[in-house]
Amino acid sequence: MDVDVRHDEKDNDEERKNHMSERDAYVKKLKAQLDEWNADTDRLEARARKAGAEASLAYERQAKTLRRQRDDAKARLAEVQNAGEDAWEHLKKGADQAWADLKSSLEKAAASFK
Repeated sequence: MDVDVRHDEKDNDEERKNHMSERDAYVKKLKAQLDEWNADTDRLEARARKAGAEASLAYERQAKTLRRQRDDAKARLAEVQNAGEDAWEHLKKGADQAWADLKSSLEKAAASFK
């Protein structure tokens, strides 16, 4: 039984391309979301400065959490971006959780400064 090795190689190449394009799309989406959240954070900081000293102190406590979570999200994004084709989907779960945590904290911070 003859097996066409070139056909198998083509299939493997296509599969790799599909995984890479999925990962690339995922990374692009996360980068765009992170940019949006950075802008949201800047707006919250501006509101806190205008609101006075007490609000600034409250925001600063929240900002520490936001910065820590943002840094974690950026690190997870870098892991996904640099991961091999087999590992990135596993790392995606951690990135998704980091994104959910950051989103929740941003929503709480925004609600407290409305």
